[in-house]
Amino acid sequence: MARRPLPRILTDSAPLARMTQSTSLARGRELARTAAESACDVLHPLITIGRGLRRLGAAGRGRWVDTPRENRGPLAFFVGACVLVVCLVPYGPLLALISVMGAGAWAGRERTPVETGPGEAERERLQALYEALVPYFSVEGDPSPLYAHDGGWERVFTEHAFDDSGRIERLRLKYPAYFTDGEDQSRVRIEQVLYAKAGRGREYHFGWDELANQLTVSVLGALPADIGAQRFVTSPGETVLGFTDADAVQRTLPVTAGEVTRDAPPVVWRTGPRSTEPHLLVLGQPGTGATTLLRSIALQALQHGDVLVIDGGGSGEYGALSGRRGVLGVESGLAGALATLEWASHETERRLIAANRARQAGRPAPEDTRRPLWILADRPTALAHVAVAEGRDDPQRWLQTPLRHGRAAHVTVVVADQFESAELLSEPVRAHTKARVVLGPATAEEVRAVLGAPPHTTPTASVPPGRGYVRLGSAPVLRLQVPATPDPLDEATGQALRQAVLSLLPERTVPADGAETAATATDSRPGDVGTSADTGRRVNMRKPGGSGTGAADAVAPHRETVAAGDTAGAGGATGAGETATTGAAQEAGKAGPPAEPVGAAGVRARTVKGGESRVVNGSVEAVPTEG
Repeated sequence: MARRPLPRILTDSAPLARMTQSTSLARGRELARTAAESACDVLHPLITIGRGLRRLGAAGRGRWVDTPRENRGPLAFFVGACVLVVCLVPYGPLLALISVMGAGAWAGRERTPVETGPGEAERERLQALYEALVPYFSVEGDPSPLYAHDGGWERVFTEHAFDDSGRIERLRLKYPAYFTDGEDQSRVRIEQVLYAKAGRGREYHFGWDELANQLTVSVLGALPADIGAQRFVTSPGETVLGFTDADAVQRTLPVTAGEVTRDAPPVVWRTGPRSTEPHLLVLGQPGTGATTLLRSIALQALQHGDVLVIDGGGSGEYGALSGRRGVLGVESGLAGALATLEWASHETERRLIAANRARQAGRPAPEDTRRPLWILADRPTALAHVAVAEGRDDPQRWLQTPLRHGRAAHVTVVVADQFESAELLSEPVRAHTKARVVLGPATAEEVRAVLGAPPHTTPTASVPPGRGYVRLGSAPVLRLQVPATPDPLDEATGQALRQAVLSLLPERTVPADGAETAATATDSRPGDVGTSADTGRRVNMRKPGGSGTGAADAVAPHRETVAAGDTAGAGGATGAGETATTGAAQEAGKAGPPAEPVGAAGVRARTVKGGESRVVNGSVEAVPTEG
């Protein structure tokens, strides 16, 4: 009878062996891992020291390889000498061993790796910015394009930084050499793309490096708006228009903001005979700070010179200057403005003639011709409308001589107006005002039209009063923040700012002889005759039959002109050796009076081309010269 075989599971021992082997292996691996971790914990100091010694050895070997062959001998001798000294010093080897072990432990310590590079959201933003620039920085047929539709931003964005909110704060990118970076239109397109993709609402600065084909985009902070009117540390002939970015100028001034004193980078405008930008033009929207800038300039000019103010808008914001020492007049009416500007034109001619004669005689220029005279005209185009309606001359006509010859005569003209009236400015005003300021919100095209160059920043829609751009001649366009100089007579002005402005105003002047002034007032209209602030003599700035309006009648005692009897001839403004004057002009030049009465009954001699002289009554502008 055949025997049945037992089940395979009872006769075959391979599965049991495999189960036993796998369990033993797992247990062995766990024991080995535990032993290794325990050994690492115990031997961790030795491992650290060994790692450090290996690094120090590698560094020493690299230093030895980098040492020139001719210097290896002295280096080996120096090392050997150090070892010998250590061996001879008591406990030297022990201290050396401890030092080496400590250095090895420090060099072999585990350093936590610092995560570098942008995060996921930042990489997506950079990639989107890269793809937006592809159509502008790529051309068909480029064998190795920097910008391609399937490319990456790592090759072109050499530097990038983000703020806490994840927006781009600084970016440096490379662009191909064939990009037309010398054309303003090409630059503007790239700047608009970067402004839109980097985040609107902020002001960016674009630094184009044409030599290296790189563009740096950085976010600009707001300019300090807490600097008010104060005495700035400047030299005679220097005027602080405002303050700008720290890296835009190479000079700082100590300023006081509240109770804190700090250094701020100023925009300094230099005037005088050696200035290349002797006159200033300010344009902006209403309420953007043009009047504030003119008031700040007036307060600084009164330190070393005289000021003449034409308030074409008739707002009365220059009333605080009325009756102050050095303020020759504050006119807001057409008749007063015409008379004042005509006197200023004659005064410029008189200064030129007096300085020319002194130069020909080998003498220095008279003192009264070297005292700066400032003509501040706020919205002169508003008076032009009134002049057209009344059939009279445009007041800007009398600015022609101070603008053309004011630098040699120490006469500075500052004109402020609005964008809407810029087309009404006369040609001499546009041609001779090389220093220019744009205040308030303005597009890049408007800034370029006024300053002659586009700004390197993106204009923002909302700016504080007194914020804008400035360009002095051919210098770069700078951001500008005008110091807060409000009208101290305005009820809305804060007490601190009011006191700051009032402390800068000169003292009020009084007539030298009250009886004489009273007697004069009975024979003439108010404001016709005044007293010079410097000489104390009677002066006259009124044309016969003319009348002043506004603040002119209130400040007449402080206008710097001569009396009607002290006729001063001022012929044409000519160069040295080319001025030919006869008659009353020669007598006036010898006497050297500070001014000529506007529209006086005196006569002026003018030499024409044929060599004959003829007498001209009234203004020099009435008869054109031929010589």
